[in-house]
Amino acid sequence: MAYRFTSRVACGLDDPEADDCVMAGVAESEDAEAFSLLFMCDFEEPGAQETALGLDTYCLVTPGQGTAYGCVREVVLDEDVLRVTLDPASLEDLGLSDPVVEVLLRAPEADVARMREVLPRVLGYGRPEARPETAFPAPPPRG
Repeated sequence: MAYRFTSRVACGLDDPEADDCVMAGVAESEDAEAFSLLFMCDFEEPGAQETALGLDTYCLVTPGQGTAYGCVREVVLDEDVLRVTLDPASLEDLGLSDPVVEVLLRAPEADVARMREVLPRVLGYGRPEARPETAFPAPPPRG
């Protein structure tokens, strides 16, 4: 059964002058113990050392610093639900028990829009065979 949570926090960071890396994420709350998914990559393309170590792609970080590289198989953002499907081989590293995570997005609209903008860039980073299938349709009009 998929792990489901409501995100009250969302972010998209991609300013090389202010940020350490490109990051898009969602979290239950600002609390350090809250469940979160943080998708990250470097600003520059991976070098020979990263490639040799298998770190030549984006990474996903979960609470407790669970980390896996190139582990996302599919991401679908459908209106206010983000559905992430992971490689089952990455679950232990991420501290998760199910390869599907569904996030109900209830963060401020501007923050969700920023996450929606940055996430495809993070997931497109690095070696092509590690890039997930993605579907990011335009957000529905607000009104």
